[in-house]
Amino acid sequence: MTEVTRAEYCVIACAEAWRDAGEVLASPMGLIPSVGARLARLTFSPDLLLTDGEALLVTPDGTVEGWLPYRRHLALVTGGRRHVMMGASQIDRYGNQNISCIGDWERPKRQLLGVRGAPVNTLNNPTSYWVPRHSRRVFVEKVDMVCGVGYDHAAGARYHRIPRVVSDLGVFDFATPDRSMRLASLHPGVTLQQVREATSFELAVPDDVPRTRPPTAEELRLIREVIDRGNTRAREVGA
Repeated sequence: MTEVTRAEYCVIACAEAWRDAGEVLASPMGLIPSVGARLARLTFSPDLLLTDGEALLVTPDGTVEGWLPYRRHLALVTGGRRHVMMGASQIDRYGNQNISCIGDWERPKRQLLGVRGAPVNTLNNPTSYWVPRHSRRVFVEKVDMVCGVGYDHAAGARYHRIPRVVSDLGVFDFATPDRSMRLASLHPGVTLQQVREATSFELAVPDDVPRTRPPTAEELRLIREVIDRGNTRAREVGA
């Protein structure tokens, strides 16, 4: 087996978000989360539902296997039976996410994508995040605008949960007493100091930080020969 790339570790970390998920709708946003969701479906989460983003349910190779009418989609979205992996222009220690603007929202320095469906996603179904470039600009002390709702604003929403945040440096969760962000694993080749220097707030760090698990030989074959033969994953993480 040739050397595993950083991008492939990121694929594995994203795939793990859907481990043993059962029959829930995966909504990955981004190249590496999409590869991760398809890998999960082909391996440890065979009941996972994949969609073409419109109205069809598809297999990992794109073959149509079902129809997802809008009313059914809404039932999944509002009933906790979807797990989204979104991007984040900013994310803070409690998992609040911003994809709308940088600066004061009344007179922003930069206009971004907009709030979109982030509040509905985060309050009504589990939502994880994928950040391909971990930096202090993204991992901020406080987001400029709350789009995706974090643990300090969720107010006991029934289906609110942020299982993980995956970046090109490591994996993060909120398994702390105050639901602040914790370093769950470091990707191989990454140091704790690198993560701290690229994060604007103080992370919770366990005494012994594990490494992100490597892909098995079969998982690596699926990534390289079946799911992503064109190596699109390297566009998001080149290391």
